[in-house]
Amino acid sequence: MDSTNLFADYRRWQTFQRQDKLQREHAAALRKLADSGAMASRVTEAYRSMADKGAKENACYRTLFERKRDNGESLACEGWLFVRRVLAEGGTTRVRATLLESFTLEDGAIEPGSKPASKVTLEIFDEILVKRSMTMGCRIDRHDQPQDIRFVTFLDSVRGDLAKLMKQ
Repeated sequence: MDSTNLFADYRRWQTFQRQDKLQREHAAALRKLADSGAMASRVTEAYRSMADKGAKENACYRTLFERKRDNGESLACEGWLFVRRVLAEGGTTRVRATLLESFTLEDGAIEPGSKPASKVTLEIFDEILVKRSMTMGCRIDRHDQPQDIRFVTFLDSVRGDLAKLMKQ
C-alpha cells in the first residue's frame, strides 16, 4: 500500500473517531440537561448571559447539535456560537446568533475562516420527555433550518478570538 493512500485512510479514520466522540459527548450533554430539569426560562437566561458577554467581550461559545440527513439519521456537529440577542415574544423565545461550524462528518475539522459563518435563529421551548417517565425538559432547535436540532451550548467553553469571523 502506498503512503498516500495509507495517510488518506488514517485521516478518514481520525474523522470517524472524532465523530464518534462528538456523538457520545452530545448524548451525554442532552442527558445532563434532562436530568437537571432545566426549563426554557432558565435556559433563556443562560443565552441572555451569553449575549451580554458576547457584546462586552466578543465571547463565542462551543455548541454541539444534531443535523438530520436525507436518510433520516442524525449526526452530531460542532461549532462556535456568537449570541447577538434573545427575543421573547408571544410565548416564543428565539435566539439570534451567528454559527461558525468547526466539525461535520462530511468536512471533518473545519479551520476557522475557511468556511463562512452563518446567521441562525434558534428557538427555545419546553418539551415532554416521554422516555424519562413524562418529565418536562428543554429543547433548542434551529428555527430557520429544521435539519439542525437539539443544540447544546457550553457556558464553560468560550473563545474571544472568533468574533471578527462572526461579524462578516
